[in-house]
Amino acid sequence: MSENILTVKDLKTYFYTASGIAKAVDGVSFNIAKGETMGIVGESGSGKSVTSSSIIRLLPPRTGKIVGGSIEFEGKDVLALSKKELNDFRGKDIAVIFQDPMTSLDPVFKIGKQMTEMIMAHQNVTKDEAWKMAVEALSKVGIPEPEKRMNSYPYELSGGMCQRVIIAMAVCCKPKLIIADEPTTALDVTVQAQVLELLKELQRDMDTAILLITHNLGVVWEMCDKVMVMYAGNTVEFTDTKTLYSNPRHPYTWGLLDSMPKLSDESKGELKTIPGTPPDLRLTGKCCNFYNRCPYVTEACTQSVPPLVEVEPGHFVACHRQNLTNKLEKGEGLKDE
Repeated sequence: MSENILTVKDLKTYFYTASGIAKAVDGVSFNIAKGETMGIVGESGSGKSVTSSSIIRLLPPRTGKIVGGSIEFEGKDVLALSKKELNDFRGKDIAVIFQDPMTSLDPVFKIGKQMTEMIMAHQNVTKDEAWKMAVEALSKVGIPEPEKRMNSYPYELSGGMCQRVIIAMAVCCKPKLIIADEPTTALDVTVQAQVLELLKELQRDMDTAILLITHNLGVVWEMCDKVMVMYAGNTVEFTDTKTLYSNPRHPYTWGLLDSMPKLSDESKGELKTIPGTPPDLRLTGKCCNFYNRCPYVTEACTQSVPPLVEVEPGHFVACHRQNLTNKLEKGEGLKDE
């Protein structure tokens, strides 16, 4: 089994606001091995992006704070890194592909200037060497006439081309882990497929691990080796991708999978949704966060937080009705509509 390069244990990241403390991430644990792809899925506000921002310690300085847990990268304590060590860590060891390619690049500087500055910040090379490395990276991600594109401004490129530039910048320093935060959200379907295939090719070539954050369960199936389902700052299910699709065990995961439109579905009815809305993160931590939206809720769900337990080898679920002795089946006890 591959050695873990990233280990996150009981991570807690809170935001201190005038109206209270929002527990954006409240006790999340996982690990990623070299060359592995892990997905984090869940609704908006579930804590996916805050988890990734915590890993690189890129939080709002006045309001966001990591209050508990540990983050280790290849044995190094990320939370103990100095400012200089942190700057070296970002971009060199871990690279990030942000959600919107059109806002990730500075519109007033040419692509070449932005790329060479980034390379020189993380590697001991001259400007000419950095320029050649940038051109090579643009060529690797499939951008035609890379020399010409180096002299282009971001607004002169399409969304798909800008995303390729962002990926080129991410892989320039050959990072050991790439955090891809919704890398295909702002792109059309055909470009999405090209970007995902590009990420897979680069991963094969460089043996880079990927942490993929997405709402799209179809992307998870295509890309990921294992998946963590998050809801309201907590992990509710964690397992390998095949098991998540073949044998999901948490009611929230059932709701996410049911809400996916299926090509084989010939009915023309309304798309299925999960009723209700996510809880206020200032009020969580006293019971199951999903109880007010769960059709299988019991009294225990309203009284205590369910622990994350291993219901079968490598399959973890946080649900009062799912453990080694009790197994809730989908649809059990529900009335037919």
